[in-house]
Amino acid sequence: MLLWFRGDLRVRDNPALSYFIQHKHADDKAIVFLMPEQWKNYHWSAIKIDFIKRHIRLLKSQLTTLGINLEVVEVADIKEQTSYLIKRCQQQGHEVVASSELEINERQRDQKIMDAGIKLHLFESDVIVPKGAVLTQSGDMYKVFTAFKKAWLSYMRMHGLTLADNAFNQVEQTKVNDIALLTGDESSVKWPLVTDVEQSVIPTFLRDKLEDYHEQRDFPAIKGTSGLSPYLAIGALSSRYVLRQLLQRCPDLLTATDSAEFSWLNELIWRDFYRHLMHFRQDLCTHKSYNDKYQQMDWPNKQVWFDAWCQGKTGYPFVDAAMRQLNQTGWMHNRLRMVVASFLTKHLLIDWRWGEQYFMKQLIDGDLAANNGGWQWAASTGCDAQPYFRVFNPIRQSERFDPSGDFIRKYLPELANVPDKHIHFPHKYLKEINSSVYWPALVDHKAARENALAFYKV
Repeated sequence: MLLWFRGDLRVRDNPALSYFIQHKHADDKAIVFLMPEQWKNYHWSAIKIDFIKRHIRLLKSQLTTLGINLEVVEVADIKEQTSYLIKRCQQQGHEVVASSELEINERQRDQKIMDAGIKLHLFESDVIVPKGAVLTQSGDMYKVFTAFKKAWLSYMRMHGLTLADNAFNQVEQTKVNDIALLTGDESSVKWPLVTDVEQSVIPTFLRDKLEDYHEQRDFPAIKGTSGLSPYLAIGALSSRYVLRQLLQRCPDLLTATDSAEFSWLNELIWRDFYRHLMHFRQDLCTHKSYNDKYQQMDWPNKQVWFDAWCQGKTGYPFVDAAMRQLNQTGWMHNRLRMVVASFLTKHLLIDWRWGEQYFMKQLIDGDLAANNGGWQWAASTGCDAQPYFRVFNPIRQSERFDPSGDFIRKYLPELANVPDKHIHFPHKYLKEINSSVYWPALVDHKAARENALAFYKV
């Protein structure tokens, strides 16, 4: 038997690992693939790949304590991966145990492996509520998040939460030499390994930040979010494990939907929503608009504006500071993701797919379902997206969520001396003092909003 690690680089709550331990023989092994060409085709960022490699090293060390040898095999792409696995299993008589994967290429790969006569045992471990377990009365996927959430909560109250933890109970908390496997000049070492997250980050967040999360989560100058998204994205952390820690802190949270703490659970439900959605709509993996009427939009796609947006040179400080955060750290605050996505699609009228791809190239937490869902929400092309006539005002967003300009000044130090009352759109002030430290705005907000409304109506 061969245990195949894919998007589940963990020992906690890993049902495929648990099954393997219960049924393995002495010479059975585990395997994980590095696929540089495939990851390049998927536009994965260097920092995410580095993060994956670090967690493969951790996983290898943890599995050793369980008496399991993890082989790391490098292949170019998913086609070579499929051929390698089929050939090996046919020669050695292996059956394969793995966690199921959501995306279309991976599902087609699994089908090819099974069609070749390989016995493939798949376990779902990337969501909290199983895909297909919450459907409308007509058996369809929910198209409105609120209705999905209601059904999701009902399912959880009825069925409870079960984790596959028996494997991890045997793993000693060994210290792993945390030297990053670098890819070029990029490194993820500022992000701790998941063992530190489990032992320190999650408990600290639940104890000190959860109660204020609903009030502080939208302010990028405040470290009010959990920072768990990179670990969920590569499967180093299970969303079910996160929920269990949350429910141990707040046992009544599945019914206390009006509590302050529920707003964090709501984010976990959104994650499930987008993964369930992609499970039922595989064409979303090919970057098709969820709403068919927006599929053929004739986006102007002005390249020079897109380049300015990527570089953080739009002339709107809140947008520019957000893009600099992304480019410098490989991460962006969630409120800012909504603002910059709205700006790209509605102020600049650039295809949301351009922004989606750029995010994947930069983000340490790049995840196809969440990234696609977020961009289509902002562009009004997605499932239960914001209406097309809702256009975020980047100046008002800045005034509301960075009132003193602390976040702006952190990433736009050239505006450090601009007074608070001018920091959100400093052009008039800079002109008065004859300063050219900041570039002009690409578009006027009012005019851009009117253009967006006209464009979407067509």
